[in-house]
Amino acid sequence: MAMVSDPAGASRPRGQEVAGGEDEVMAAINTTPLVDVMLVLLIIFLITIPVVVQQVPLELPKERNQPTQTKPENVVIAVNRDGDVFWNLEYLPDSKALFEKLKKIAVVQPQPEVHIRADGAARYESIGKVVATAQRAAILKIGFITEPPPR
Repeated sequence: MAMVSDPAGASRPRGQEVAGGEDEVMAAINTTPLVDVMLVLLIIFLITIPVVVQQVPLELPKERNQPTQTKPENVVIAVNRDGDVFWNLEYLPDSKALFEKLKKIAVVQPQPEVHIRADGAARYESIGKVVATAQRAAILKIGFITEPPPR
C-alpha cells in the first residue's frame, strides 16, 4: 500500500483525507422525515378506524337465570352426546317418532311448553334437528334448560 505524506510530515495511506476535508463521512441519520411520515400515518389511522368499525346497534340480552317452574304438562326432550333423543325418559329412534309425539301435543289447549335438555358435548346438528322438528309440528314455546354459571 502506498503511503502519502502531508505537508505536516505525517504519513497516511492513500485515499484517506485529512479531518475537516470535503470527504468526511456523516455518521448521524436525519430522522425528521421519518417522524413526520409516522405522525401523518398515525393521524390517518386515528381518523379512519371509527369509520371502518361498523356495527348494528343492538341491545344484547343480559344473563338471567331463573329457576324453571316445571309443570306436569311440560315436555322435556333430552339429547345426549351421541345425538340420541329422549321424550321424558323414553328413547325415540328417529325424528319421525318425535314429530308424531309433538304433533299430538301441539293440538292440546293450552299448548304445553317443550324444554330441550342437551348434553354439552352433543353436536349442534342433533339439537337443531329437534328444534326444526318442533317448529314443523307447530310448537309455539320451545325452551332450553341449562346449568347455572359457577359463582
